[in-house]
Amino acid sequence: MRSLTESDIRNSFVNCSKGEAKRLAVPRDLGQLPWDDLDFLGWRDPGAPDRSFLVAERRGELLGVTLRFPSSRRGLLHRSMCSLCLTTHPGGGVSLMTARKAGAAGREGNSVGLYMCTDLACSLYVRGRKVPESGGRLEESLTLDEQIARTTGNLSAFLDKLYG
Repeated sequence: MRSLTESDIRNSFVNCSKGEAKRLAVPRDLGQLPWDDLDFLGWRDPGAPDRSFLVAERRGELLGVTLRFPSSRRGLLHRSMCSLCLTTHPGGGVSLMTARKAGAAGREGNSVGLYMCTDLACSLYVRGRKVPESGGRLEESLTLDEQIARTTGNLSAFLDKLYG
């Protein structure tokens, strides 16, 4: 992913108002992020435990999405798998993230959802740059490039649903 500015990020959101995009919490460490290892930028809102944001490139343009997820935690014995990167996590490491649809459908309350790593670090898990807490990645016969392509394909399919 290419390096993004705060302005790039704020202007990319499609499922919230311009005012909401102007007020959302943008990561302060944009200059220190491993952009070459990111397939998308994802972060949690430090002021709202049930809100996250995701910015990805889609068809050559940036697409920002506000996401909501339940703040309740599951027990440590329960394990879940992320639908984007297929990393397994214990407890609350995977959450159902919901996004209001873009346009009129979203204003009517329609949304789409997907189970994702709660910390939205899928790109780093796939590349082995981050290790899930007592979870793991299944050993696969796919190459790293194929795993990255699968993750970005899963993300694209989710983002396409925002317009359907």
